[in-house]
Amino acid sequence: MRFKLFVVCALACGFMAYVLANENISTEEDLDYQVINAVPQIVTNPKPSQPAKPKTDTEFVEVVKDVPKTTTKPKPSTSPTPKPTPGGQRMIPVVHVTSRGTDDVLTVAGLKPQKQFGALVMPDEYMGELIDINTGYNWDPNNNVAPPGSPSTAAGGYTITPARLAELRSNFMYWFFDKDTKGGRGDYQFDIHASMTQLHKNLNFQMPFYGFRFNYTRLSLNGYLEFSDPPEYLTYPLVFPIKDWPTKRDPSFMGIFFSKCRVGRIYPSDIDQRTPGVYFRVERDLMGRTDQMGVEVRERTMWDIRQGVVGAETFVPKHVVIATWKNVSFAGGIDNSLFMTNTFQMVVATDEVYTYLIYNYAVLNWLSHTEAGGDTTTGAGGVPAFVGFNAGNGTQAYEYKPYSQNMVIRDLANRGWANGFPGRHIFRVDEQILIGSCNKDIDAALLPLTFAPESGNMLGGQVVNITGPCFDPNVRVTCHFDTESVLGTYVDTNRVICVQPFLKAEGYIRFQISVGTQRFKWRGKYFVETPAAATEKIFFTTDDVYKKNPSEIKITWIPYNLTTNNNANVMISLWGYRETKIEPQLEYIDVIEPSYSNSGSYVITPSNYLNRKNVNRDMQFGFLQINLTQPDQYSGLSISPVLWSRPVPLAWYMAPQWKEQHGIQWPRALCDNWLRSDRFLRNFAADLPLCPCTLDQAVLDKGRYRPDRECDKDSNPSCLRHRGAIHCVVSGTPVAQGAEQQCCYDRYGYLMLTYDQMWGSRPRRVHNLGKMPWNEASKVPSLSMWFHDMRPFYSCCAWQEEQAVGCETYRFERRPSQDCVAYQAPGIAGVFGDPHFVTFDGTAYTFNGLGEFVLARSIDESNRFEVQGRFQQLPSNYYGDVQATQLTAVAMRGNTTTTIEVRLRPLHARWRYRLDVLADGRRVYFDRESLKFQHFDGVTVYTPTYLLNQSQVVVQFDAGIGVEVVENEGFMTGRVFLPWNFINKTAGLFGNWSFNKLDDFVLPNGQVATINTNDLRSIHTNFGLKWMLTDRDVPGVGAALFTREFGRMSSYYANSTFQPNYVLDPADFLPGNRSYDAERAEELCGECLQCQYDYAMTLNRDLAHFTKNYYDTIVNMQAENAQRVVSCGVLQTPRFGRKLSFDFMPGAKVSFECNEGFILLGDQRRECLSNGLWNVPEYGYTECLREVYYTRRIAFIAIGIIFLVICPLMLCIVCGVYRYRQKQLKEDPHWQMPVLPRSRASSARNLRTLNYDDDSDTDASTLKKTKKWDLDENDEDVTSSEGEKPKQSGRRSLRASGTDLDQHQNHDHEDHEDDDDFDEADVHTGTIHPAGYHQPLSPEEADQLHRQQYSPAFSGLDSRTSGASSINYTPQAATQNRFGGVPVLPSNTQYYSRPPSGVPTATATPLRTAPTPLTQESGLPSPPLATSPTPSVQKSTEV
Repeated sequence: MRFKLFVVCALACGFMAYVLANENISTEEDLDYQVINAVPQIVTNPKPSQPAKPKTDTEFVEVVKDVPKTTTKPKPSTSPTPKPTPGGQRMIPVVHVTSRGTDDVLTVAGLKPQKQFGALVMPDEYMGELIDINTGYNWDPNNNVAPPGSPSTAAGGYTITPARLAELRSNFMYWFFDKDTKGGRGDYQFDIHASMTQLHKNLNFQMPFYGFRFNYTRLSLNGYLEFSDPPEYLTYPLVFPIKDWPTKRDPSFMGIFFSKCRVGRIYPSDIDQRTPGVYFRVERDLMGRTDQMGVEVRERTMWDIRQGVVGAETFVPKHVVIATWKNVSFAGGIDNSLFMTNTFQMVVATDEVYTYLIYNYAVLNWLSHTEAGGDTTTGAGGVPAFVGFNAGNGTQAYEYKPYSQNMVIRDLANRGWANGFPGRHIFRVDEQILIGSCNKDIDAALLPLTFAPESGNMLGGQVVNITGPCFDPNVRVTCHFDTESVLGTYVDTNRVICVQPFLKAEGYIRFQISVGTQRFKWRGKYFVETPAAATEKIFFTTDDVYKKNPSEIKITWIPYNLTTNNNANVMISLWGYRETKIEPQLEYIDVIEPSYSNSGSYVITPSNYLNRKNVNRDMQFGFLQINLTQPDQYSGLSISPVLWSRPVPLAWYMAPQWKEQHGIQWPRALCDNWLRSDRFLRNFAADLPLCPCTLDQAVLDKGRYRPDRECDKDSNPSCLRHRGAIHCVVSGTPVAQGAEQQCCYDRYGYLMLTYDQMWGSRPRRVHNLGKMPWNEASKVPSLSMWFHDMRPFYSCCAWQEEQAVGCETYRFERRPSQDCVAYQAPGIAGVFGDPHFVTFDGTAYTFNGLGEFVLARSIDESNRFEVQGRFQQLPSNYYGDVQATQLTAVAMRGNTTTTIEVRLRPLHARWRYRLDVLADGRRVYFDRESLKFQHFDGVTVYTPTYLLNQSQVVVQFDAGIGVEVVENEGFMTGRVFLPWNFINKTAGLFGNWSFNKLDDFVLPNGQVATINTNDLRSIHTNFGLKWMLTDRDVPGVGAALFTREFGRMSSYYANSTFQPNYVLDPADFLPGNRSYDAERAEELCGECLQCQYDYAMTLNRDLAHFTKNYYDTIVNMQAENAQRVVSCGVLQTPRFGRKLSFDFMPGAKVSFECNEGFILLGDQRRECLSNGLWNVPEYGYTECLREVYYTRRIAFIAIGIIFLVICPLMLCIVCGVYRYRQKQLKEDPHWQMPVLPRSRASSARNLRTLNYDDDSDTDASTLKKTKKWDLDENDEDVTSSEGEKPKQSGRRSLRASGTDLDQHQNHDHEDHEDDDDFDEADVHTGTIHPAGYHQPLSPEEADQLHRQQYSPAFSGLDSRTSGASSINYTPQAATQNRFGGVPVLPSNTQYYSRPPSGVPTATATPLRTAPTPLTQESGLPSPPLATSPTPSVQKSTEV
């Protein structure tokens, strides 16, 4: 019985072995019989069934010395004379006889499928049959024997020739070998068969795929490379990603023909006798390889991808994986279904950053397997194979439509046209799936367009390669960039080139193409870079281009940006920009160099352009442009790419013309012209937000300010136009009128002002982003900003002195810095950990909701905003599920702005980008310098310039709202920044911002919940869940803003029944056997309860660490912003002077200095007081004055002091005397002011007069105002008519008095009360009145005195001032008039006509006629002897 069982088992095993052997053809004898030899034999006689005409083309093969000559007589060759090959190989021409016929199903690269067998037929011609004379190996690309040797990096290795490269690239299939020179099986994977369908392969390098990165793969018989386990069973049609992940497995794979397969068979008559099955080959480290196989694989793959995929012009493969499925049949077939086979190949090339795939479909004879409904004999019908990609882990998938799981999948072998091959399709798969092949079988209202590059300079000239529809050279292609249209240039079936025109726009614009008469259905988004922020293509080695008169300017560029042709010539030209009308004007100026080799460097000599006479000489800034002189050198097409420089001032070119037009002071003239025009424009300073006082405050104001590209401490610390600054910030979005604020800070972190120096912060009339509509003057991005704000900086300040009038007008009047006196720091709220919240008012609490919730929203309908968060459950720890959640996504939107969403990427997809950013559902990336700051409708999104992994994203809305999302080790935090106009206008989990913690828990209905922050259950039930979102709009809550993918709605993430841990202290919720975890939490976190909670819940140190870090950060930020900002504001720098420090915070002491040649006036130092005011100047406000002006000022001040002090004093004296006189006259009408003598002589005469008779009848009112000259010892008489006589010394003293009768004189006289020289004692020669004053002489006495004192030496002109002289020519008066003065007799007729005192006016008659006036010529009689003892020396005086 046992023997019978043994026999039965043996027979069964034998039968099974026979079946397996026939199915897999695995025996060595069958393999030796089925495959061809290592060195293929040349077919000399074509088969009768192949009537094709022999081909006369010749190829070169290596000839080994002992190889016998062929009997076939070669035909004449048209190939060029062969050159010696490396390594001493000798090449001879070999005739190739073709037997390729036409086939109505498939003809690919000379490979013809046998209809009846489904096998691949090898053509009779062998392309480039080369035999190495050293090893004897045939390097024919279709050889089935793997090359000998090992990878090598030795110097002086193999160098591929262009002819050899062209020969390799003319083959459709890449290498795959089923033998090697050592008797092995080459690339053939004999371990893959029906009972084992996949095999694990270690790649030993990182291969990026669909956001993830893998260092291994699994080769599957079922037509894909896999990176994770597939589902246990599949449902057709296949749908990826698996929605039930992680409950069900969601595999990550690259599917070239995802269908259940088995190894097929071939007929002995098939020429290609390589073993049916799966092949796998890996070529690593190709960049340094010098062996022939490594070099050929690298060069062939590199050029196939570069020319096959747009945007891969710089790609160099580092590793290449070649997987081939040869003659595979469908599973479940019967009869001869094993001979119904498909052959396809996948080539994966990567540099560990970018990954490209090449799908080569050689033969497709069946479509589906039997489980999918396919026929059991032909594999037709059912659900065809899946073609596409799945990222896995429930993330994202891409299905190659319309071929995948569709009957047109058979067309894959005739479509694609990558590299000119039907059946070849190329993809880029590292981050997103980008198609590199055309698609003519798809039609829809909106089709995705693949193009590269995806951005370009606004000025135009960017060559855009486009792939999408299949192109025809005879059909016109129109490219539409926003509002501009251009015609495309045909390259091949798979590619069209369009040159971007000059676009007056910025950010993402619509980009679409039309083929023929079709509508624009192929669409995409093209990013327009502003000229000031565009990728720099022309570099200035020095700053000479910005100077007033440089001697030379050296520029460089990357030649490859124009063409790979090193012999190409380029033209360098100059362009300028101006706004003299409503339409912006970008105009050509001159050719700098008409033809120059594309060497990458050039030196501009400005002196070569001295004699230029440009009609547009008013252009003050512009650009350099470089383009090809012969565009045919660029890919053989009549188009040329264009390189642009950054905006530069044009003084180096235009200065001679400006000097000729405006003179040597041309900078001043240009500045004055700008000042006149700028004064006509509206004042925009009031629209701008105020600058923060310190750098710390500026960095924390995420809602209003972002780093300035021109002066960024992290990426561009040069600060060319802000010397001394270490960092500048600008307003993130334009204000309502399109202006931009700029705030720069020095090394001490203080705000720099233009009042202090020309390098200070300068607000701008036009934002760099411009303002809609962009096609109008003063609204064009970058260009209008340069025209209105940058251009005058150079003409007014940089090209003049800092103290020039134009520069100071620019700094103080037109572009003055705004101080920070009224700056208000924003309010901040945040969420972090698992999760913990801190409201705007500082309330901290924990809420573990599962789903999507409102973080903050505005209740003001006129200025709305919404910030929402998605919370998902944390991964399990060692003890099982974690009953807590974490923040995984944030979505936000303003009033009418673009919706921005920031997501946390899956764990293994964070190798390159940490966060995903979606703008209106479309992913955007910030991995290039020109894409760091991106502007959308009403919102600006940027990542810090020093980050390349998108781990920090800042979103700024035009209302001043900011949202910051930060990721660290897979844990997110979100912070919201609000300006003060949202106080008492917020709601959500971040509470109501009112500076009152009691109303933080506001419900959607407006009521305030009374909640204890330590009661997590109450917070969860009574407050948190009230703010849960759904896809429908809920009053007071709103609708979810998150992008929905793969049918995952809000209900997919929400679970209102989720019960988290409601105990906050780890010591209270950890079991007793986990006391170590509680101790560890306290050790790691200290007193931070949030940190202890997170560690105890997850046992994740990273989460605990970042929870503590995030909590401390937001608390410190709130404390910083809560501090009152005290600033003394602007302290103006004196003109022609400077401040020794620019601090304006309390305690700062600022000293002043003046320039040379100036004198400082006022206080030399000012101090900022603690109350925010500068101290009151003790000596006046500080100013610097030129020395000459200072002298004049001192003189004027002295004169002013005299005028202001002496005159009022005199006026007071006069008024006092007048009042006193009036008072005395009121008491006594006969009172007269006593007058003191002015000289010793007068005093003596007064004393002598007191001895006269007091009984005088003369009325004092009859005295005339007189003038008398007294000759004193110190004066001499200069009026003598006699000759030279001894000089008589004396002193002149003028006395005057007057009465009412003097008002008719021709000359004005002053009253004796106002005459300081009047001495009344001089006119009294008689007695003293009893009242105490002198009585004047009576007319009779005066007449008698006249006869005694009359002298003809004075004219009538002076007689009016000489009457009533006090000099007495009497013998008694001889001792008084001791100097012999000449008495003067007045000639005033009025004097003689006035009546004497006491006589009535009616009876008044003239006393006597006035004597005839005498002149100097009448002679001088000698005076009385008693009066003049020495008349011979007496001199006369004349007035």
